[in-house]
Amino acid sequence: MSDATLDGRFTFLGSSLAIQRIGYGAMQLAGPGVFGPPKEPDVAVAVLRKAVAAGVNHIDTADFYGPHITNQIIHQALHPYPSGLVIVTKLGARRPPDGSWQPAISPQDLTAGVHDNLRNLGLDALDIVNYRAMGAIHGPKEGSIAEQVTVLADLKRKGLIRHIGLSNVTAAQVAEAQAITDVVCVQNNYNLAHRHDDALIDDLARQGIAYVPFFPLGGFTPLQSSTLSAVARRLGATPMQVALAWLLHQSSNILLIPGTSSVAHLRENLAAGRLTLSPQTLAELEGIAAATVAVKH
Repeated sequence: MSDATLDGRFTFLGSSLAIQRIGYGAMQLAGPGVFGPPKEPDVAVAVLRKAVAAGVNHIDTADFYGPHITNQIIHQALHPYPSGLVIVTKLGARRPPDGSWQPAISPQDLTAGVHDNLRNLGLDALDIVNYRAMGAIHGPKEGSIAEQVTVLADLKRKGLIRHIGLSNVTAAQVAEAQAITDVVCVQNNYNLAHRHDDALIDDLARQGIAYVPFFPLGGFTPLQSSTLSAVARRLGATPMQVALAWLLHQSSNILLIPGTSSVAHLRENLAAGRLTLSPQTLAELEGIAAATVAVKH
């Protein structure tokens, strides 16, 4: 079984990988559009080192960020890696020279992607690899992922991957993958305004599987943003801090990977774990999603 507490830790199912619930997403370490090198590489290195020094031991990345740039920066900043650091990467996309996002889902693509991650991170095996279904870009789309998950399961048997996760997937795809191999985490678009995964999160929590939301402030309407901002002002916090704190309160299996290329923003994000939300505040925030439903109907 896995375990989690609001003040900090979660252990991935079937593993000894125990992490803080607030981690770090490395996507923003690359250049504009997650393509090419950052404008200030030294700052990117500093952000990673500050994160780890502050207790972060869960870093989310992908070798197609840059491409290769983000993993190379992680290697430069942190290798040899401190004991207990868990690096989670993902496969399923590639970045051609035009900077577009293209699927890379053939067995050859996935195998090459694992070796790219190993080489650029300087590892012999990857802690967790998420298969990132391209779907509808920031939302899932039904369709079989059995072939891709089978490839990752084979790479796991070969010792190149320790654990397998999924990203941008539906509940049916999670079940399909679980018939092939153990799944330790699911990473989808979810936040205060986009609550489509509520039932999935509950189901994963019952199984001890982590849920990792991306875009914690993505897709808010102006009305929703103003409500969140009003709550944040009252609490003396930023809207991002409130959104992250709400996610931590929402379910004990939720892990956060806020990304930033700024040391100041990193400190703000990590401080979200110390923000207490009263029952009244939580009820007010729940109204953001309710307003969405009302508008749609």
